Amino acid sequence: MCERVAVVGAGSWGTVLANVLVTNGKKVKIWSRRQNQVDELNQRHTNEAYLPHVELSKKIEASTNLEDVLLGSEVVLLAVPTKAMRTVSHEVGLLIKKMKLKVIIVHASKGLELETHKRISEIISEEVSFENVQGVVALSGPSHAEEVAKHDITLITAASSNLQAAKIIQQIFMNSYFRVYTNSDIIGVEFGAAFKNIIALGAGALDGLGYGDDAKAALMTRGLAEIARLGIALGADPLTFIGLSGVGDLIVTCTSSHSRNWRAGRQLGEGAQVVDVVNNMGMVIEGLTTVQAAYELAKEKKIEMPITEAIYRVVYQDEKMKKAISDLMTREGKSEEETFQWNTYQK
Repeated sequence: MCERVAVVGAGSWGTVLANVLVTNGKKVKIWSRRQNQVDELNQRHTNEAYLPHVELSKKIEASTNLEDVLLGSEVVLLAVPTKAMRTVSHEVGLLIKKMKLKVIIVHASKGLELETHKRISEIISEEVSFENVQGVVALSGPSHAEEVAKHDITLITAASSNLQAAKIIQQIFMNSYFRVYTNSDIIGVEFGAAFKNIIALGAGALDGLGYGDDAKAALMTRGLAEIARLGIALGADPLTFIGLSGVGDLIVTCTSSHSRNWRAGRQLGEGAQVVDVVNNMGMVIEGLTTVQAAYELAKEKKIEMPITEAIYRVVYQDEKMKKAISDLMTREGKSEEETFQWNTYQK
């Protein structure tokens, strides 16, 4: 059983997961580049910028020294935005090689690298030497840091092609309020986690425009269909998309005010410009970059993704949200049965 965990990234999710691990009796150190944030974590045991009014365990140690955080760790949890994942993974890879560590790397990020369209685990595998890694695990599912911090019941998935590594991560995170399932389909889990942020933008936009539950249910259902179509074409197991990292994450992200992507979509629906939405949020909105990656992948694979295309036009081509919705509703009629012919999309 692993006892020492390094958490790289002190945003809301990294901080809360560190708190879960400390609650479970693990020795945890968390890394941040910002000295003021480290001082706050160590001295006041809070992280107000990301988790307002949440008191954290006094056992969490924070540092700006990445080598100090990694020292002696058996598990490294990467909880940084997708755009920073390659740089941070490279830094971690160099240090664990220098220290001759053998670790399980688990990531808690949800997105695709914009330039390469690669999944997070692929980025990590390229930047960290194989000889230093026992397995790469994706931790994903319907979860908000704000609710986990309150010990609300949360269920997520630990996915890895190395099922033993996934089971170790399951064991160190599980407790009475945080339940973890394992899954060997890391491809499907990572694509589901990334693509649902696109649909959440649309769900927020519907709320911003004043549409009701019927519209949102339709968006989520048809959104799941196109997420699955593209995911399966890229090698995912169809069943993954009806699991926690698929429909589960889609539901929570499309319906909760905790969701950054939903909040961003709502502002777009209310008429805000994309640049203003980004400035207003003050945190990374993964869906805004993921929609471009998904749009480009769909074109490459010749997969029909009308909702993704509509949101892409709103974000990158300044199309009005109402026009995008009108174009979706007036498309040629389709058969719903086409959605379930998964063999059509498999490699």
